[in-house]
Amino acid sequence: MTANNLLLIIICFVVLEFIFGKVLDFLNSKSWSNPLPRLVEDLYDKDKYSKAKNYAKDNGNIALLSSVISLATILSILIFKGFGSLDSWINGLTANNILQSLLFFGMLSLGSFILNLPFSLYKTFVIEEKYGFNQTTLKTYILDFFKSLMLSILIGGAILSALTWVYYQLPNSFWWIAWIIMTMVSLFFATFYTTLILPLFNKLEPLEDGSLRKSIESYASKVDFPLTNIFVIDGSKRSSKANAFFSGLGKKKAIVLYDTLMKDNTEEELTAILAHEVGHYKKNHIKQGMILGVIQTGVLFFLFGLLSSSSLLVAALGASSNSFHIALIGFSMLYSPISLMTGIGMNLLSRKNEFEADNFAKETYNGEPLQTALKNLSVNHLSNLTPHPSYVFVHYSHPPLIARLEALQ
Repeated sequence: MTANNLLLIIICFVVLEFIFGKVLDFLNSKSWSNPLPRLVEDLYDKDKYSKAKNYAKDNGNIALLSSVISLATILSILIFKGFGSLDSWINGLTANNILQSLLFFGMLSLGSFILNLPFSLYKTFVIEEKYGFNQTTLKTYILDFFKSLMLSILIGGAILSALTWVYYQLPNSFWWIAWIIMTMVSLFFATFYTTLILPLFNKLEPLEDGSLRKSIESYASKVDFPLTNIFVIDGSKRSSKANAFFSGLGKKKAIVLYDTLMKDNTEEELTAILAHEVGHYKKNHIKQGMILGVIQTGVLFFLFGLLSSSSLLVAALGASSNSFHIALIGFSMLYSPISLMTGIGMNLLSRKNEFEADNFAKETYNGEPLQTALKNLSVNHLSNLTPHPSYVFVHYSHPPLIARLEALQ
């Protein structure tokens, strides 16, 4: 195989992934014309359903434009050896391998930010505003950007520096040392995300004493779930959409409820939502996900270790010499079909886990308020109630509403 043949394979992967995604988007957009199933036909009136369809259409249009421009950009970079040119320019600035990697990915991140900024602004301040979701001020948007940037520089830069150092200093042991590093990072964030990272962006306050907290604590005691951390997050600071999630490990585990969720649901419905989140813990879904994530990371680095020294990969991207950052970019493109398949597999597992958590809530608390809460969330998000099965199969981490309601009957 020649470098040009390998470049052609990479381009084919990029184009086929784009076409595959757009076909699924088209099929899903057409699914809005399907009649609403009996279980959900009362959720939307005519005007509300028309609003939901228009919301999906507007999001689809901006996503299509963004993805077309992104495709054109990456193809231009590949065809005109943009990665190799950037690598040569950086090599002329410094001979330090770690600085080269930091500069390379820093420049790519800057380019990506500039490319995506207009679409992000339009989605937030035009589409989300038009449909009554946006609560983000320009000040909050800018602060979020700089906070994310600082975290990327400090945490992402530290991780990239460590991986680069190991790649050059311990090449024969790189894959398993990198695996250990990323596993430790994942465990750290899984444990401390709610207490260290999230407060940088949102205000978290303990759920105040009252009937809701008593109801939640009573349920937690009933199912032998030691719960001391119940937080309310000011999600309304950015959007009127509602959510809830489970986070943390050991003594750091916590349930986080959005203030918008509390506004739109009754005490019984909120307890049912919490019962669902507890179900994920009781069914070991959290541990299961982490173990699978660790395994996937190990496989990824093992394959990277096999392919990273390929001179063909370097030449295909237009670089003159092998480097960690060039190898990583090339490998990520070759790995994309595998990433798609593993993503589908993880979504299959995630949907199964959601059914199990729903059933746990039904058996240990009450299925009816959970059904009502799920309906409220779907209407709140202007969700597609009849998504195309193929789109669900590839992209949905949660089952469609109708499937969850049928399972809870």
